[in-house]
Amino acid sequence: MGKKTKVALAIAAASAAAWAGTKAISKPQKRESKEALQFERPIIIAQHGGAGLAPEHSLLAFDQAKKIGVDGFTVSVRLSKDEEIIAFHDETIDRTTNGSGFVKDFTFEQLKEFNIGYNFEDLDGSFPYREQQVTAVTLRELFESYPDKLFIVNIQDSPDTYEGSLMPSKLWRLIEELDIQYQIIVSSPYSEQIDRFNLYAQNRIALGAGEGDIKKAMTSFTSQFGHLYHPKVDLFVVPLKQGVFNFDSPRFVKFLSELNVPTIYSDIDDLVTMNRLLRQGAMGIVTNRPDVAEVLIQKISQ
Repeated sequence: MGKKTKVALAIAAASAAAWAGTKAISKPQKRESKEALQFERPIIIAQHGGAGLAPEHSLLAFDQAKKIGVDGFTVSVRLSKDEEIIAFHDETIDRTTNGSGFVKDFTFEQLKEFNIGYNFEDLDGSFPYREQQVTAVTLRELFESYPDKLFIVNIQDSPDTYEGSLMPSKLWRLIEELDIQYQIIVSSPYSEQIDRFNLYAQNRIALGAGEGDIKKAMTSFTSQFGHLYHPKVDLFVVPLKQGVFNFDSPRFVKFLSELNVPTIYSDIDDLVTMNRLLRQGAMGIVTNRPDVAEVLIQKISQ
């Protein structure tokens, strides 16, 4: 037996011993069930109110999705200059409105002067809201307008910004004031923001996975050491694929579900894929097209 072969066998033996040792001392720790995630059937969530049918984050979109029968909404939030929590995804208002500039540089009243439906293009390629005044809304207004809906609230302000430093505490105080812990999931692209929010919430609110949490889970899943993964969030909202990661896997869904962490797939706008993902064990779907999901909503609600 050659020297290289002996070294390889030694490394393999050491790895196997390490794996066996960690299996013996590390047991999977399931997440405690959160009230917001107690569903007896799959759920359908409208992305930003249903951004494929009406201007995103507008009451027009939320009202339309509610009539279709969705279970809830995703809402991206940012802080305005006067520290109002605004339903708005981008850092600037350029993409969606007839204005330009950073959200953080406008008060809420100033933001309402812009038309958030100006650049909305409907399914026919028209711009039906350019002559209307579709205004931005606060998160408080959405909470109060739809008291029977689930909200997945995504903190968009970076933790390194002034707005981002304030957002976790302000969001918690709003949720606490309205006493709506049972219908809220808080998430963010920034795992640090989720951790900061939970300093106030103390695990009383369901938490969605940030990019760091998602990377950690997928790395654990694809390695031999998945048994070492202990989730600190309650829900994964993921696309089918992101970068090098392919989340379209029944095994990945099962891996998380065994830890009491359900999976919801985002940006799913066709009925065939919706049905397939639910058959694979997904807890739900986030869609820009709640109208496409209407047949599915009626089916799963029976």
